Amino acid sequence: MSDKKMITAALPYANGPVHIGHLAGVYIPADVYARFQRRAGKDVAFICGSDEHGIPITIRAKKEGVAPQDIVDKYHAIIKKSFEDLGISFDRYSRTTSKKHHQMSQDFFKTLYDAGKFTEETSEQYFDEQAGEFLADRYIVGTCPNCGNENAYGDQCEKCGSTLSPSELINPKSMLSGNVPVLKPTQNWYLPLNEYEDFLNQWIIEGHKEDWKPNVYGQVKSWLNDGLKPRAMTRDLNWGVPVPLPNAEGKVLYVWFDAPIGYISFTQEWAEENGKNWKDYWQSENSELVHFIGKDNIVFHCIIFPSMMKAHGGYIMPTNVPAFEFLNLENEKISTSRNWAVWAHEYVQDFPNQQDALRYALLSSAPETKDNNFTWKDFQTKNNSELVGIFGNFINRVTVLTQKYYNGIVPQPNEFAQVDKDLYHEMQQIPEKIGKNLDEFRFRDALTEMMNLARLGNKYLADEEPWKVIKDNPERVKTQMFCALQVAGALAYLCEPFLPFTSQKMKSGLNLGNKNWYEVLNTPPIPTGHQINEMPLLFSKIEDDVIEAQIKKLENTKINNQKTNPNANPMKEQISFDDFTKIDLRTATILEAEKVEKADKLLKLKVDTGVDVRTVVSGIAESFSPEEIIGKQVMILLNLAPRKIRGIESQGMLLLTTKADGKLAFVTPDETVANGVEIG
Repeated sequence: MSDKKMITAALPYANGPVHIGHLAGVYIPADVYARFQRRAGKDVAFICGSDEHGIPITIRAKKEGVAPQDIVDKYHAIIKKSFEDLGISFDRYSRTTSKKHHQMSQDFFKTLYDAGKFTEETSEQYFDEQAGEFLADRYIVGTCPNCGNENAYGDQCEKCGSTLSPSELINPKSMLSGNVPVLKPTQNWYLPLNEYEDFLNQWIIEGHKEDWKPNVYGQVKSWLNDGLKPRAMTRDLNWGVPVPLPNAEGKVLYVWFDAPIGYISFTQEWAEENGKNWKDYWQSENSELVHFIGKDNIVFHCIIFPSMMKAHGGYIMPTNVPAFEFLNLENEKISTSRNWAVWAHEYVQDFPNQQDALRYALLSSAPETKDNNFTWKDFQTKNNSELVGIFGNFINRVTVLTQKYYNGIVPQPNEFAQVDKDLYHEMQQIPEKIGKNLDEFRFRDALTEMMNLARLGNKYLADEEPWKVIKDNPERVKTQMFCALQVAGALAYLCEPFLPFTSQKMKSGLNLGNKNWYEVLNTPPIPTGHQINEMPLLFSKIEDDVIEAQIKKLENTKINNQKTNPNANPMKEQISFDDFTKIDLRTATILEAEKVEKADKLLKLKVDTGVDVRTVVSGIAESFSPEEIIGKQVMILLNLAPRKIRGIESQGMLLLTTKADGKLAFVTPDETVANGVEIG
């Protein structure tokens, strides 16, 4: 077993915030694993950072009308703070726009280039003549040949899910100019992945059939069975790490070439700041490398990046790549483009000091082997019934009774009854059970074992009822409370990987230091005579109205997603048919118009409604002059109750709408009709 653990978490794209799908599928499990390995005495480097290159960044920048650097600066800060707020304990969280990363990526590429590991190939790619740019796949849209979706991208149709190439699109167009692109030859550098098939087969297919997840092993096996092909490691773009060759102007490194190198460059930054040698973690047989990723990144971490490291030489290969499946939200696929997500930074704002409630809920629903689902009601139940009702209730009982009976001093136990011995025996098994599950990347099972310890303590107190026994047998209560305190102390240590904020509160309340994971139960976690402090509140009940507000937010998102005009205001409160029949809309003609004194927006109108001639005051002066609307046929709400505006009684309301330029426009009949014709 290696002394060092090199743990990486997939680099999030800095084109938007992180959501609960990212947290459940990568970052919280990775954090649990890293925290556990530290407590188990391993020398851990837990590394991540923002992926700030690639097409998603430039697309977001164009949509917002800003530079790519502005986008990555904005979202890097949001993502980094979200991780900090939720207790993700990275040893280094960096970014791929850093100077160190650019240098490392270029050095890596140059090493492969100088060793003759690349092939130079010319291919025809789509080019936008008006924009003067080669088009990456995501900058080409057209009709999907499989489902007919007219807005399919050059790499994927998001409607039917088909993987595409730009040449397959029907009627392709450039997203930059809207013009039809032309094919133009361009040269790039390719890594011949086919030359690494034997290595990958031996390393993964023969070496990790038993210990890697079936989804990872199966996907890699499928790729290898189909045969690997050379893959371009450079792109014709103006945003990314420049290709370090004299004849490569206008070319950058492929984002999936430079991004995984970030794991190495970020480790170098951390090592330099902490007096360590980065090679001890990446190039030593005394180190184990583990990548935490989502299932959509398997090919990059199990085929492309390992092939790159093999071509370079000197690097260790991952011992495991525990890729997770996807998390759904309220039984629907999480979608950033549709805003169907629970965003990490918004959760922290809406649920202050309840970070562990989210960590617990997401871990208990972690999509380890299949897609799983998050609902707000289930989140509420897990918090109120399990964290508050079981865990929090047990710790509160133990500490309150200890303060009440012994002024917070751990009592000297008397003779242990069989029930006490059984409690201690079961308690001793739990650290090893949790550790075994975490070593094998079974996070839900590990979390269950941790909660079983809380359940064990809760049941012990409920069965023993020291608050009743104290009246007749206070000496027995000393033993009961001593035993219950040992469970509380063990929980304070063992919950730390899962619930770090709770662990810190418990250590403060129980006045504990730090212990190695497997040392927790070698001696009593809380010895006789130890003084405990006041225990802060561990968990708060989440009320129905708080959950309903979150559900309502999602419902509003669904309504907004149905809009054909994203700028349209929400529908007003529904009215009944009887209410509608009371509305009297008529055709009318404006006979006279004049400005209202000292009112820039108001015009005083005389209107022939067919029923009568009446006065209407309307706020249309900034869109129309009096002269241009005289004689115009309009529509009027006839039976609106009169009201005085600037001392003038207005007897109706004209129907108008707002144009794209912000000016008003009358709602008028298609052709001239008699005044007073009813509309409805």
